[in-house]
Amino acid sequence: VARSRGLLGQASAAVDFESFEPVGWSVLLAEGSLAPLTVNVARAQQAVAEQGGQLYPDAAPRPDDAATFFGLYAALATPARVGRNLLGDRLYNRVLADLKEGDQLIFVGGEGVYSFKGTAYVRSGVFERIQLIQGNRTFRFRKDDHIRIEKLTAEGAPELREMAVFIVRAASGFLPLVPWRLEILVTADGEAGQPAFATFTLPYRLPGRYAPAGADPAEETGETPLWHQTWRERRFDIAILVLALAALTVILVFQDVVARRRRLYERVRVGFLIFTLIWLGWMAGAQLSVLNVLTFVNAIMTEFHWGFFLLDPLMFILWGYVAVAMLFWGRGVFCGWLCPFGALQELTNRLARWARVPQWRLPFGLHERLWPLKYIAFLAIFAIFLGDLSLALRAAEVEPFKTAIVLHFDRPWPYALYAVVLLVAGLFVTRAYCRYLCPLGAALAIPARLRMFEWLKRRWHCGTPCQQCAQACPVQAIHPEGKINPNECIHCLNCQVNYYDDQLCPPLIERRKRREKREAGRQTVGTTGGAV
Repeated sequence: VARSRGLLGQASAAVDFESFEPVGWSVLLAEGSLAPLTVNVARAQQAVAEQGGQLYPDAAPRPDDAATFFGLYAALATPARVGRNLLGDRLYNRVLADLKEGDQLIFVGGEGVYSFKGTAYVRSGVFERIQLIQGNRTFRFRKDDHIRIEKLTAEGAPELREMAVFIVRAASGFLPLVPWRLEILVTADGEAGQPAFATFTLPYRLPGRYAPAGADPAEETGETPLWHQTWRERRFDIAILVLALAALTVILVFQDVVARRRRLYERVRVGFLIFTLIWLGWMAGAQLSVLNVLTFVNAIMTEFHWGFFLLDPLMFILWGYVAVAMLFWGRGVFCGWLCPFGALQELTNRLARWARVPQWRLPFGLHERLWPLKYIAFLAIFAIFLGDLSLALRAAEVEPFKTAIVLHFDRPWPYALYAVVLLVAGLFVTRAYCRYLCPLGAALAIPARLRMFEWLKRRWHCGTPCQQCAQACPVQAIHPEGKINPNECIHCLNCQVNYYDDQLCPPLIERRKRREKREAGRQTVGTTGGAV
């Protein structure tokens, strides 16, 4: 009745959470409500060996190769037909009563010698061996959202080693109708005492019986594609992003008006960077990555479907805007204004300057020779991607975006330490990571050379002899002879503020002094004439 009257909200109306009939374990498996993944010891050892690791030392006892290393079962347990059959009426109702609107339940069960939980979560509060991935989003399971299951009530259910239900909060953006996958990480001893990792994936698609009017949620060719629901549910986020991009467009088109007023520029610049970091990055999770570039290339090489890219509206809109902006302004629009990690670096560097932290300016010769590092990083990741996609995903960890922005530093300590080291380097060298290591910046710089306009004004004095803007450029994108390198420029407009400042720009200072001298001469003549 509530569903027919629209009282359950849009998300609930899209999925049948209430219908129930008693069914057994085998039925849930057969219809796809419960998804399995089994990996034996031989397969696990082979995957780890490819990464240079070994599951069991040579002298240690080892299970038979055919033995189950781990068996994994996963399901969306929010629908009563799934959760109530698995957990029983009492536990299911108790768990459901504690959920907020839009929260979802994920059931995970495991068997075999390897635990999907591990023990590190007890100390860290995060389950490090498993994670849920939907499109470009990664969802980590936390101890506070973990409910231990002692026994399954579904008929024919096996005796599993460990079971749990994890709560995925509505604020995370998880969509129950959109396919997702569960990743389990296997850790082993590697060479020179370093750990080796292998990842296994369990894909999951909610069966069509739970969708309205029997529609198959795995299909994107129906009357209402999945991405339509995603865009409707995130319409407020979309509106905020569109307004922000419209404001940025106005700033860039009328940059001369902003640049002529230094105080206005500083307020606009800092305000937009704060918005980019806090809302776009930490709240909305819309941090572009070199992985998006690889995903796009992979889609072109295999089967291209717009519906896949449309599943994340903010990323789609952001990429579309960046692609158009590169034709007008180059890659600097993203790097200088829309990159949350870039904003984090610049804001922390501004705080460092305010605290009088010494700033290091590299000699231009050394600085110029460090530029190619990011291009080498991008080409290396791209080359690895052509041979092994999973290895390319690991190589892309050169980007700290996932750690610092998407997961808010909630990752194992090596990843967090790496991101912190880059930020500390940025306290002394403005945007150090952007300048020398960012593969995404390198990837954007290649097509950005096709831009149609030159928006940044220069005078013949620039570089010969004036070095004012070159010395003030935060990323040293201006050559000593005065030329701006478009591959390195972040379009921060700092040089344009100096260009219009008659207290700082030498040609304007000279022009202002001549004007003041003429005005003073007129006043002297006027005073003398009055006396006569």
